[in-house]
This record gives sequence, C-alpha cells and structure tokens, in this order.
Amino acid sequence: MEVPTIARRTSWTGGKVQERLRRLNLITTVPPLALAGVFLLLVSARSWWHIVIQVAGLLAALATAERWTAGDYLRVARPSLVVTAVVWLAGSLTDDTAAFFGLSVVGSYLIPPLPRRRLAALAGLTVLIAGLGAANVLVHDDRIGWRLFQFAAVPAAATLVSTAFMFASQRFFDLIAELEQSRERDADLAVTRERVRFASDLHDIQGHTLHVVKLKVALAEKLLDREPDRAREELREVHDLVGDTIVQTRELAYAQRRLNLSAELENAKNLFEAAGIHVRVTRESEMDATAGELLGQVLRETTTNILRHAEARQVGITLTRRGIAIVNDGAPDTGPLELGGLAVLRQRLAEHGAELEVSHSGGRFRTAAAFPAPKEARR
Repeated sequence: MEVPTIARRTSWTGGKVQERLRRLNLITTVPPLALAGVFLLLVSARSWWHIVIQVAGLLAALATAERWTAGDYLRVARPSLVVTAVVWLAGSLTDDTAAFFGLSVVGSYLIPPLPRRRLAALAGLTVLIAGLGAANVLVHDDRIGWRLFQFAAVPAAATLVSTAFMFASQRFFDLIAELEQSRERDADLAVTRERVRFASDLHDIQGHTLHVVKLKVALAEKLLDREPDRAREELREVHDLVGDTIVQTRELAYAQRRLNLSAELENAKNLFEAAGIHVRVTRESEMDATAGELLGQVLRETTTNILRHAEARQVGITLTRRGIAIVNDGAPDTGPLELGGLAVLRQRLAEHGAELEVSHSGGRFRTAAAFPAPKEARR
C-alpha cells in the first residue's frame, strides 16, 4: 500500500508548488499590467469613447494574464487577440494613441510559448500592430509622417519591448519551477536514503542476531547430552539475545537506536570465542560518539560476514584514534571482494567524511574504516 501513498504525496506537493507559482505569477504580472493600463487611460483618454476602448482592451489583457498564471491561457488569449485588435483599430481611427496596449500585451503572451517560428510570429504581430495603427492616416491627411511614427512605429516598438520582457519573464518562472521540482526531488531522495538507511540498520540487527542464534542453537544441540548445564546457558543467552533484538528493533523504529562501540567490541569478542575463533583486540584510543556509532556498525557487519562467509581461526581487531581495522584468516579464495552490507556502509561513512577499505590477500581479509585526521594534526 506504499505506492498509492507516495503517489498521493507527490500529487499533493506538486499541487502546492503549482499554487505557489500561480500566486507568484499573479502578484508579479497582473497588478503591474493593471497599473500601466490605468496610467495610460489617465494620460491619454480625451473622451468617453477613448475610455470605453481602453477599458475593453485592458480587460482582455488582464484576462489573458490571469489565465496565463493558471496555465490555460490559450483559450482566452486567442479571442482576446481579436478583441484587442479591434480595439486598436478603433483607437487608431479615433486618435486614441494608447489603445494598442491590450493588443501588445495579449500578443506578447502568445509568442514565447510557441515551439518554433517565434521570430516570424513576432514579426507578424509587429506588422499587424503597425498596420492597424497606420489606419489613422486614412481619416487624417495632415502630418502623415508624425502620425505614422505615433500610431505605427511607437506601438510596434512597444510590442517588441513587451514581448522581450515576456520572454525573460517566462524564462524566470521556468527557472523557479525547475527549482521547485528540484526541491521536490531532493526531498524524495532524502526519503529514499532514509528508507535505505533504515533497511540497512534492520538488516544489521536481524541478520546479525539470526546468525548468532543459529550458531548458539547448534552449539547447544552439541552440548545437550555431554554438558546440559552449558547447553541451558547457551539457550538462555539465545533468549536474552532475542529479547535484546526486539528492544533494538523498537528503538530503530522510533529513531532511538544508538550503537556503543565498546559493547560491540565485547559482543564481537564473545561471538568469535564462542565459535572457537581466537580474537585479539588492540584498543589504542577512544572515539567520539558519532564516530564510535559508525565504527560499531562496521564491526557488527564485519563480524557477521566473518561468521557467515569465512572459516576463520584468528581475528585481529585494532581500534585507533582515527578508525578501526579487522583482519581475519580463512577467507575463501573465490567470491566477491566486497559484500553488500559493506558497500552500504561505505556510502554511509562517506557522508561523514570517512573511508572504508577492504582487501583480500593470501586467505586474509582486511576491513578498515578511517576518519580523516584533524586539520591541526595535518599541519
């Protein structure tokens, strides 16, 4: 049932992102357009007819802008283009120099999203605005050059500027959308990493315990007839070990689990000795809590690997200021050099700046984890 939950979460977060982007677009586009349209109305309208013309064009432009923020502006922009073209033609025939504003805005919204031939579309829009504005000379025969400049050249240039602004604005909002998507991906990746970490810890706990239980039960079975008291002791240890594992699993589920390196060293020593393996522990220094927990995971995983995959007779564990090294004999000549659990631990150690190295030579397997030396010590 996890997949539907993830799908619902992704859909919900995606909806929130889209809503935030829509609000941002509304704030940064609609109010400035409205203010610009009102300003042009105040400075250029000279009659009630001019007011009607400019208000109609402004409303069409604002409707297009509002729908653009919602992502479905095409069904509004196309009829708005026709309306604003008529508005600009009516304005040019009645000497309304600002009536081109609506057509310029609507056209600038239509061109940037085009998949191809955007320059051709921009040229066509510019010619349309200039041609409609040039109709002004059809009703006036004085100052033709000035009227062409005022009703054709200026609106065409303004359209080029507004379209260039829309190109930049769309790119800006595309970048914001990409950033939001990147944040979502980072969040999902963090969840995935946490699940992998949880699975790895659960594998450490359950796999380690089950193997030790198997070992002790087999030992108790051998001792049952010859040394029943010792067999009962082994079974009691199995019972305690299972109970401790239940506690560790509960702590892991509630993010309360912490490994203690000293306890892991003692546990590894007891396990090796119970399996008839001679173990030598050399402890040169103490580690801080974070490093000790990570090294404890390395020791636990390596102990399990030795008991499961090697026929070891001797194991050497060396703890230094910077890390830990475990060397065992009896390693098989064939098989993978690096086991899966150690590969996961390598990634986890790398996140804390540490390194994990494994080597296999002459039947001896060496696992070593080391943290970098402090800067003061490297000088």
